[in-house]
Amino acid sequence: MTALPLASRARRAAFVSAVCAGLVAAATSLTGCSSGEDPDAGTNGVGKLSAAKIQGKADKAAESASAVRLSGTVTSKSHTYSLDMRLKDEGGTGSVTSKGRTFQLLRIGEQLYLKADTEFWTGGGGADGKSGKADATAAAKLDGKYVKVPEGDPAYQQLSGFTDKDKLLGGMLTLHGKLTVGDRGKTGALRSIKITGDEGAGGTLSVSLDGKPYPLRLDRGGHAGTLKLTEWNKDFPLAEPAKDEMVDYGKQLPTS
Repeated sequence: MTALPLASRARRAAFVSAVCAGLVAAATSLTGCSSGEDPDAGTNGVGKLSAAKIQGKADKAAESASAVRLSGTVTSKSHTYSLDMRLKDEGGTGSVTSKGRTFQLLRIGEQLYLKADTEFWTGGGGADGKSGKADATAAAKLDGKYVKVPEGDPAYQQLSGFTDKDKLLGGMLTLHGKLTVGDRGKTGALRSIKITGDEGAGGTLSVSLDGKPYPLRLDRGGHAGTLKLTEWNKDFPLAEPAKDEMVDYGKQLPTS
């Protein structure tokens, strides 16, 4: 038998070594595939829980958060509101659109302010007669101004609810009916898992699997609107309007 030259033996050894390495890598890959990936790897672990426990975790995370942004639509009694509110314990600020009219809300502690255009204050009605013209003139002075809402005014409780983090989240994040765990996916850039009430008829809530289990999206039951919850714990400023930007009517808002 003729001995192979040294260079040939070296090349053959290198080839065999490469083939063996490839086979080992392939075997390792196949082993990994056969064992399956853990869908909860790198998550906060709530995906392993029951639907009721996931909702409990989400409620607790929302309650302990210092701030949140809530945006979307809410339908109640055949009336739809569009919201874009930033909320924290000290108050809130943002916009509400109702019947095609948008107004701004600002609450700092117990002080609530409302800013809207002339049409909002006149109710969109025409200026018929002397009283109508007087109302339109008075409303024009409020255009773009922050109007202080007295605590005793009937509008205070209704409007301040849009700026109260605990009340707004507590009233909206509840699912109705039998709770079940739904699909995994992504809500924005975050991995999430859905929980549903009565297979969606009672609402669907997407809960984050990344970081704290914050609620990320709520599809309300009965097609009653969709809300996005973002900017958890992101602080924002709350400052009282300047004196030249504010009107104080005392104990009652203008009757319009």
